[in-house]
Order: sequence, then structure tokens, then C-alpha cells
Amino acid sequence: MLHEVERVEHYLAQHVLPRPSAASTSTSLSSSTNASTSTTPAPADDPTPPEPEKTMPVEFLGIATTSDASETTDRTTAPFDKQYLERIVRAHEDNGWTRVLFAYGSSGPEPSALAAWTAARLDSIELLLAHRPNVSSPTFAAKSFATLDQLSEGRLSVHFITGGNDHEQRREGDTLTKDERYARTQEYIQIVKKAWSSAEPFDHHGSFYDLDDFVLDTKPFEGRTPTISFGGSSDAAFTVGAAEADIYAVWGEPLDRTAEQILRVRTEAAAAGRTTPPRIHAAFRPIIGATEELAWEKAHGILDRIEARKAAAGGVLSRRHPIDKPENAGSQRLLEIAAQGDRFDTALWTATAKATGGAGNSNALVGTPETVAQALLAYYDLGVRIISARGYDLLDDATDFGRYVIPIVREEVAKRDAEAASAQAA
Repeated sequence: MLHEVERVEHYLAQHVLPRPSAASTSTSLSSSTNASTSTTPAPADDPTPPEPEKTMPVEFLGIATTSDASETTDRTTAPFDKQYLERIVRAHEDNGWTRVLFAYGSSGPEPSALAAWTAARLDSIELLLAHRPNVSSPTFAAKSFATLDQLSEGRLSVHFITGGNDHEQRREGDTLTKDERYARTQEYIQIVKKAWSSAEPFDHHGSFYDLDDFVLDTKPFEGRTPTISFGGSSDAAFTVGAAEADIYAVWGEPLDRTAEQILRVRTEAAAAGRTTPPRIHAAFRPIIGATEELAWEKAHGILDRIEARKAAAGGVLSRRHPIDKPENAGSQRLLEIAAQGDRFDTALWTATAKATGGAGNSNALVGTPETVAQALLAYYDLGVRIISARGYDLLDDATDFGRYVIPIVREEVAKRDAEAASAQAA
């Protein structure tokens, strides 16, 4: 097998430089807003990207939530239903998922409390806690994370959210500009890491935080360092995340665009002096059916339900994300891709992203379990190691994906890694 860096560069040379026209990569059925933020890979004279680990088990991230509402479905549970939270996390744990995300929103429940409640009831599922730096001091956050890691016996990871929507940030009193927020996030993460690792009191005097004589007596479980996850598609995001994160998260895009983002992360990591770059996490909305025809029938039904809910709500789906003209670069990218066509590669479908305004994880993979698994393996071959998948019928889709897709991907990844190990030993 080609080494991962060579494989990404080979893919870019074959498919990206120059970029194919929309007609050559998709079936064009729609148009939308173009992206305004450049994510062009760094010039060739930048430092050589560091090499990723040659083998790494693939991991799967699902969602933990307190109701069954989605873009297609009005909730049938209580607004805050802790029994549903336990059911959906247990469905992930019982069906082969690695971890679940406890998401953050200004109006939603406090995710660390949900994660602690879940950790007390489930034994093995890992916990990814979303956190915005504007809501607490970094020392308090480091203490909270370490405590939760102790309670869960080493199952915690933290996903730091800088915030891509000024209005959503102002809801909780955050008035910094986007670039200032990214600079604050970097300083925040650095303080959290130092609090976890330092055995002696330390001072910190930075642009956003001033600390004197701080030491954390309660460290993470058994001396480990919880994994730090980070995402974003702006220049500032790549700079900060590639320097500080263990995992860099991107939303599901066509293979050529994903290859560009992976190369950008690796290039920025090298520029930051890292010898090992962040692992790559890509997020999709799986829509699976017993046959291709049934999968696509289901997909179009989902799109109809999204449009119906949007129409009933006056053209909006969420207070957190506008349908038109999103501020964040990631959503702008999704809408730009959707403007080029609905279908890319073997299974990627952008109509759901267009309908939701590129709201977060919104591009779908459509097909039989085998088709969706093979599509995911193509991303694995580019260097994606964490796959985030969230359906539209949250509980049933988590169960089906775990039963029918995850085993195929894991089996094929094991074969690829065995081949890579044999080639390395030869």
C-alpha cells in the first residue's frame, strides 16, 4: 500500500490539481451559496507534512442526546428525557461504536453533567465532551475534565469549540471576533494541558488569561491525558487545531476536498513543529437501505421531511444556524459543494446539506450497508481514522449503522492494516 502521505498527494495530483468541473464529478441538480473562505493547501515550499501513524484502528463516533428530535422529526420524548439519553447511548455501546458526543449549544443542557450521569450507568462507551472556552476559565475546565475522567475511569475526550456564529456566541456574553476567539482557544487549550501535566504550581500571563501559582491536585485517570479534539475550516482553525489537537474534525465532503483538508492539517502541523499530526475525523449522515433503490427512496423521503419541517417553521430549522449565508467557513464549504451538484463519488449526497444551510454534519452517504461501508473505506484510505455518523431517526439509525456498517468497515480496515504491516516488514 502507498504510505498515507503519498496516497493523499497522489489523490490530489490525480483529482484536484486542477480541480475537476462539477459536470465531471457530480450530477448537478441544485445550486447554492459559494464559500468565501479559502482553504487552499499551503504552498509546496512549506515544511514537509509529518507522517501519520501507519496503522490505527478505525473509530466510530455517535451522538448522545436527551430527546429524539432531529431535522426530520418532532420530538416524541419529553424535552429532557434522561431515560432516552441512556437508551440511545446504550444502543451505541451495544452495537460497536467507540464513543458518543455530548454536544454544546447556548440553550441546551450542560453536557458535562450529562456525560457524568452517563458514565455512571454505562461501562465501556467513551465520552466526547463538547466545550466552548467562553463559558468557563481554563483552570475550572481542566479541573472539571479531570474529575469526569476519574469518574469515567479514563473514558473522556474533549472537543473544543471556538464558535463560528457571532450571534450564538453573544447569547452567552462572548463578544470577541472570530480570530480573537481562535487565539483565545489556543491559549485555553495550552493552559488545560499544562494543568493536567504539571506537578508543580505554575504561573501564566497571556493575552486572555492571567494565573498565579495554580496547580491541579486531581489529575486525569491513571496519569493519562484526555484526547483533545478540534474542528474548523478557516485559516485560523487550521493553524490552531493542527498545533494543539490530537484529533482534527472535518465535515464529510467529496474525496478530493477531504484530501485537501487532510494535507492542510498535516502541513500546518509540520509548520508548528509537530512530528505526529492530528488524527483525522470526518462526519457524515448515513442513510442505509436493504437495496440501493430502497436507500434512495428513504433519502428522498428524509429530504421531503426536512423541507416540510422547514416550511412549517417559516424557513428555519434552528436558532443556532441560519439557512442562508452562514458565517462559519465549514458551512460555506458545504454549500459551495452542494452548488456543484447533489451526488459525488460513490455515495455522497449533498441535498441534505443544501436543505439545512450546511448546518454542521449534514452531507449524507446513501446506499446499502456495503455501499456506505465502501464509501467510508475510501476516506480511511485517505487518512480518516475517526468516523462520525448520525442518522435522522436517531435511535434506530444508530442501531442499524452499528449492526450492518461498522462490522464491514472494521473487517476491511483490519485487512488493510495487516497488508500494511506485512509490507513494512518485507
